[in-house]
Amino acid sequence: MNVQTFDQTATITDLGKRAKQAARQLIGATTDAKNRALTEAANALRKAMPQLLEANRMDVEEVRGSKPDSFIDRLMLNEERIEGIAKALEEIAELPDPVGRKLATFERPNGLSIERVAVPIGVIGMIYESRPNVGADASALCLKSGNAVILRGGSESRHSTREIVACMQAGLKAAGLPEDAVQTVPTTSREAVAELLEAVDYVDLVIPRGGRGLVELVRDRAKVPTLLHLDGNCHSYVHAKADQDKALEIIRNAKLRRTGVCGATESIVVDSAIAGDFLPKLADKMPDCELRGDEASVAADSRIKPADESDFGTEYLDSIASVKIVSGLEEAIEFVSEHSSGHTDAILTEDDDAARQFLTAVDSAVVMHNASTQFSDGGEFGMGAEIGIATGKMHARGPVGLEQLTSFKYIVHGQGQTRP
Repeated sequence: MNVQTFDQTATITDLGKRAKQAARQLIGATTDAKNRALTEAANALRKAMPQLLEANRMDVEEVRGSKPDSFIDRLMLNEERIEGIAKALEEIAELPDPVGRKLATFERPNGLSIERVAVPIGVIGMIYESRPNVGADASALCLKSGNAVILRGGSESRHSTREIVACMQAGLKAAGLPEDAVQTVPTTSREAVAELLEAVDYVDLVIPRGGRGLVELVRDRAKVPTLLHLDGNCHSYVHAKADQDKALEIIRNAKLRRTGVCGATESIVVDSAIAGDFLPKLADKMPDCELRGDEASVAADSRIKPADESDFGTEYLDSIASVKIVSGLEEAIEFVSEHSSGHTDAILTEDDDAARQFLTAVDSAVVMHNASTQFSDGGEFGMGAEIGIATGKMHARGPVGLEQLTSFKYIVHGQGQTRP
């Protein structure tokens, strides 16, 4: 074993041991203590705003010129965004405590009383890329749900992440809770990620949040259970009976409100019955977005550039969208089902029956009717912040909030029963 591997193994083992001990202490933490830790952390963020802005400036300067504008947008913090992070912590503090909920109770004929009760998962490994707020959101959600968390943010956000973790630990300390409940991997080495993915003795669940490359790395190498968040190749389908003015407003928001978020629409699917009328309006509405379409789309409006097949499977995270004309609802469902990443897909129509068919047939984590795909967000769903959008089908699906970060156990009450 070389020195580098040994160092990374020792680092992750130490983090894991301390996180596991902290998780044991959190099991018995009161709701008041967890809420106080969150509100104190929010206050610490506000007080540390100058240091956090300077740390973030260092992060941004190190990648400026080598990363696209959409990446810089995800990475950059300002006073408004830091205040938003602090408010998110306070909002999570106001949410009901998910731990200890009675999920079911039943009595057996032999007199046994059985309860299914929500409990923390334990230690969460959170691996994410360039968005510093993810570290704060993940820490807050894990804390409120009684879990310890080990953060491994992208190397591009390392200075910002350290400051955010320091604020979270200040909140924990003020509330009398273990500071090791929130830790960050202190190295940018990729070997540390591999070690975290294999730390089965200490880590109960790994959640990746980032591009397809990161998620596939976690999927392929993890020995620890994972909750996957794939890329957001999201679709908005404009049905023949759509209100076109409404659809134009929705699509502009879904694509351009923030191009770098995973809920942004990347592919616009249009019914052939209205394409000739709708697509020129779309190009007028979105002159700041490059549209790449199939042959029929290009014929409908010369401002639409020819697409190749790869465009329809691409998460651009930029001011680019693919355009596909379909013959009707059935072909739209088939196209979306083939190309969607299973994150969020929407139908825009005034035909409730068509909407019902689309919402039933498209098997994505979130499906929408007459709404921007950028509403696919834990905060917008009333969950406070979210730790990611799970695109799998096991344990949790869609926005992962407090309830999704708990497991359960059975508590059995008897009066001396023995099994015959």
